Amino acid sequence: MYSETMVKKILTDLRSGKISNKKAFEKLRNLPYEDLSFARIDHHRRIRTHLPEVIFAPGKTIVQLKKIIGSLKKAKQSILITRLNIDSFKKIKKTFPFLSYSIEGKIAYYKVRNNKKKNGLQNPVAIITAGTSDIPIAEEAAITLEVMGQNVMKFYDCGVAGIHRLLDLLPKLHKAAVIICIAGMEGALASVIGGLVDKPVIAVPTSVGYGASFSGIAPLLTMMNSCAPGVAVVNIDNGFGAACFAVMIVDKAISS
Repeated sequence: MYSETMVKKILTDLRSGKISNKKAFEKLRNLPYEDLSFARIDHHRRIRTHLPEVIFAPGKTIVQLKKIIGSLKKAKQSILITRLNIDSFKKIKKTFPFLSYSIEGKIAYYKVRNNKKKNGLQNPVAIITAGTSDIPIAEEAAITLEVMGQNVMKFYDCGVAGIHRLLDLLPKLHKAAVIICIAGMEGALASVIGGLVDKPVIAVPTSVGYGASFSGIAPLLTMMNSCAPGVAVVNIDNGFGAACFAVMIVDKAISS
């Protein structure tokens, strides 16, 4: 109901007389947002930014989550619910059986059928992790990308402790349009990748590590102080944010 194509169709139908002013108003009345009293659902976001409205689960009740999901489903939008625990998902699933869930990524999702892959095989987004413990953040990023229509390549456990594992992947990484690098501990992997490829690198520090990693602050500072050009850094454990950044880079490249 609220995609750019559908809004343009409403305006075209109004201009041609296929629908009345009243009918057009009814179709557009929830733009730019729908007020649920406890949340204002931004149906206009995809038109404005090409990124959909997304639900951050922590702090929301099951009732609130269900009402927001219902609003997005009625608007025929894809659905992403980040940082959702399995118990909450089971309760929501009873009302919305079409939802899928990633236990590793702690993310529930539903992809509308007409949301086809935009970048195809020519512009994939590569996701690479330093360790297996970084996979939950990688899965959050991967599912976000896939729901937003991107083609994804995943390479897990390729950290600098065994750098030969990374070097073997270079031919594949060179085929990516963007690389999301996810690492905890000291976070050195992003700098290494940034010095080996000619692609934008989005670095995601994770909270994986021992005490002196300070729950992700150590890799965050390492990544922010990278001497390799072309490395951008998002917040600790923010796989979702990295995916959104990658989508904007790829979509801009395709449209230009």
